[in-house]
Amino acid sequence: MKIYTKTGDTGTTALFGGTRVKKYNLRIDSYGTVDELNAYIGLIKDQKIHFDIKESLLKIQNELFTLGAMLATPPEKETLKSGKERLNIPKIDEDAILFLENEIDKMDTELPQMTHFILPGGHQAVSFCHVARCVCRRAERLSVELNDQETINNDILKYLNRLSDYLFVLARKLSKDLQVEEIKWIPKKK
Repeated sequence: MKIYTKTGDTGTTALFGGTRVKKYNLRIDSYGTVDELNAYIGLIKDQKIHFDIKESLLKIQNELFTLGAMLATPPEKETLKSGKERLNIPKIDEDAILFLENEIDKMDTELPQMTHFILPGGHQAVSFCHVARCVCRRAERLSVELNDQETINNDILKYLNRLSDYLFVLARKLSKDLQVEEIKWIPKKK
């Protein structure tokens, strides 16, 4: 199979089910941003961090591929003529969301209470977490907009919301693990 198909040379691409849309379509922008997020999570995973975190990040990367496939399937194409689901894979569901919540809670027990906003940075691994968190928030905003235009699975929105929280707490955990000082944002008084 060749990597290039030339079918997108005129600025369109196919969704699952065959519908062709412009490459700037909101659905494409939504799952394209999820793909960008997945790449940043790969950067975090490639850092010198604890094996358990790498395993969690690998699970999240797989779930993001699933989430992207869900976003790439328009509602009218979710079911085949036979009545079967087009995506014959486990979907993002409450279990995936609970996994993130449990990971957040586990990491949070090791961290000092937060009293201020924290400036991103201090170590490359921590910075990658913050970049991924920002990309995750963009994916969430785009998915919310898409949901306003045509309903998507609400678990997608919940998952992205929780994942951005996970990435923030992971940045704090990595700061602690890497013995990097968290820089508090303390605005100057007038």
